Amino acid sequence: MELVKVTIDGITVEVPSDFTVIEAAAKAGIRIPQLCYHPELEKVGACRVCIVEIEKARGLGAACVYPVADGMVVHTNTQKVRETRKTVIELLLANHPQDCLFCQKNNDCELQRTAAEIGVREVPYTGEKRKAVKDENNPSLVRDPNKCILCGRCIRACHERQGLDVYSFVNRGFKTIVEPAFGLGLDEVYCSYCGQCAAVCPTAAICERDDTEKVFAAIADPEKYTIVQTAPATRVALGEELGLPAGEIVTGKMVAALRRLGFDKVFDTDFSADLTIMEEGSEFIDRVLNGGVLPMITSCSPGWINFIEMKYPDLLPHLSTAKSPQGMFGALTKTYWPETQGIPVEKIFSVSIMPCTAKKSEIIRPQLQSNPGIPDVDVSLTTRELARMIKNAGIDFKSLPEEKYDSPLGTSTGAGVIFGATGGVMEAAIRTVYSILNDGKEIPGIAFKPVRGMEGIKEASVEVPIKGRNVTVKLAVAHTLRNAKILMDKVRAGEADYHFIEVMACPGGCIGGGGQPQPVTPEIRAARTAAIYRDDEANTLRQSHNNPDIIALYKNWLGKPLGEKSHHLPPHALPSAAEGAVTLRRKAKGEASERSLPIFMRGSKYKSVKSTAGFLANRSSCFYTAVSGL
Repeated sequence: MELVKVTIDGITVEVPSDFTVIEAAAKAGIRIPQLCYHPELEKVGACRVCIVEIEKARGLGAACVYPVADGMVVHTNTQKVRETRKTVIELLLANHPQDCLFCQKNNDCELQRTAAEIGVREVPYTGEKRKAVKDENNPSLVRDPNKCILCGRCIRACHERQGLDVYSFVNRGFKTIVEPAFGLGLDEVYCSYCGQCAAVCPTAAICERDDTEKVFAAIADPEKYTIVQTAPATRVALGEELGLPAGEIVTGKMVAALRRLGFDKVFDTDFSADLTIMEEGSEFIDRVLNGGVLPMITSCSPGWINFIEMKYPDLLPHLSTAKSPQGMFGALTKTYWPETQGIPVEKIFSVSIMPCTAKKSEIIRPQLQSNPGIPDVDVSLTTRELARMIKNAGIDFKSLPEEKYDSPLGTSTGAGVIFGATGGVMEAAIRTVYSILNDGKEIPGIAFKPVRGMEGIKEASVEVPIKGRNVTVKLAVAHTLRNAKILMDKVRAGEADYHFIEVMACPGGCIGGGGQPQPVTPEIRAARTAAIYRDDEANTLRQSHNNPDIIALYKNWLGKPLGEKSHHLPPHALPSAAEGAVTLRRKAKGEASERSLPIFMRGSKYKSVKSTAGFLANRSSCFYTAVSGL
């Protein structure tokens, strides 16, 4: 790439010729205010907050979209630039609720921060304000169009990362808003609840549903026995919200903080990640040896599960029947734990701390009720929500001691922690599958690095002995739903010769989840991922089948992987626990074909088999319509 010289505020830098002014300024160590710009999304120049003066150019230019040129001279802090930026922010605030003191994103809002930096001290403009209705009819996300600044980040994230195109600009002029088509709610469209829109939103226009008060109330209730589990990716991100650098492993401090919040037991989702590997790995071996549906696809990511149910219902038999680690752990807290501890299940209040907004939708699925009418997980909180609870309680997180999880559901291996990164589920599974098929021999080096990294789709293979001969097992790993779509199209077309596929809905896997601290840049994502693998390497146990408490659980309670108890109680849900079936008839291109599909629930409005089936039938990209089973 050709290099050009650009002078910005007297500093000359050499940058690639395809850079924009805002990228060149960053290289010069100059931060230009911005709201619509995001380094990982298409540049659109919508907000005009980043305007700069460019010598020999007409007017002011938007730095995020203005291309550099050799010899260009840029001024970012002239009187004209400052006054114009201030006016832009004042106009945005004139159509904004201005309820900062009690807004969910107070002190974490880019509009608020930019207004302070630019020196806005009053809003001189008055007049009509946008009056839109909140969208809160789903379990995961809350949309408040009144706080939207029309930056378009959510539109671009949903399109570029997930390929779902849930959002678009609607209407014109002052009446322009961002919303799903036809004014529908997120529970009525193809939304996976992944939360990537919330992850890039600069204001509180899209946020995770805040459930912290439910948890505070349960902790304060003397009749409740509160249990909390923490997901792998939370331990490498929580610190960012509490004054620590990205990639800091804060496991011990997080455990200490949860105890100080008042939880009766603090357990680790890594334990059930190890349990997932025992069940999912055994299921994979069973499918390979006995002619089951291949490729088998992981079922850990609820955003991905929502996606495949809506977009590829014909491929549901490819999913592993194993619940997610959150689901498995929740089931244990409402079956194994009350049974062995003598605690009435009605008294147990189970909380999960997850990097994911879609986990909030997962816990309301009927498959996650081991006892009729009692959810296995009562509340799922994001990493951001836990940080707010810690701040609310006045806990000095940095000064906390390192504490350990409670036993026995707090013991885990390195295989469990790497679930937090893309490729981690696959690597953990291969570590155990390889050992089982090789009479206990470990895969060379333990780590299986071909499935690591940020490439959107990774392919790998491993040689394992199957029925007396070495067989090359072909693997694929995808993160983001746009990449998942590429693989699913190949599977549907019969062009995928893989045996096993891992899919995670969010960029980088759970470390880039929709409920993680903001912002999430490539550098922050890399720091979190590196911390995940450091944690794995520091663990004396790095294979799920070597977890002593997992071994004891099978010996004393579950029996064996894929056994009668494990299949019908905690670990399994898909597709055996489907809420029924519906026959779908294809309407497209004059073809006459039918198929029977299991029916699942993805959202709060779809509370019956009939309505869920109707949702799939009416909105399926496969052009199927329900004809029976309702």
